[in-house]
Amino acid sequence: MTPADLPLIRQWLETPQVAQWWGDADTQFELVSGDLAHPAIDQFIVAADGRPFAYLQCYDPHVWPENGFGRLPYGTRGIDQFIGEADMIGRGHGSTFVRAFVDAQLAAGTPSVITDPDPANLRAVRAYEKAGFNKDRLVDTPNGPAILMVRSA
Repeated sequence: MTPADLPLIRQWLETPQVAQWWGDADTQFELVSGDLAHPAIDQFIVAADGRPFAYLQCYDPHVWPENGFGRLPYGTRGIDQFIGEADMIGRGHGSTFVRAFVDAQLAAGTPSVITDPDPANLRAVRAYEKAGFNKDRLVDTPNGPAILMVRSA
């Protein structure tokens, strides 16, 4: 992702399907755009057939120890993602691109990848399970309760 992608990110954050789980678009845009140069976060625009449709961030959870995840193996990476194009939801794209991304992380030596969907976001939980993640435990994060899900090498 580059600064040129920020207008698209802003547009997606304002859609109902993203705002429902990510919250206030202004707050989230400030965070996402502010993280472009952060060394502990890699951000990506996901495309299918040349059409951008989703956002994915991969980060080092150890940089934010107040995240509520507890102790994690050294080298663990966390991911968050959303599909910004409504017509791409419910078609298997989420689990497909998450699985491909995490497969590459694990193949490159990352010991485990975590994610933390809202327990009420059943669509996301199912997508992560289809991508090979297992439910680990309920955690209290700064954003509220979440299901810590893990995929290990």
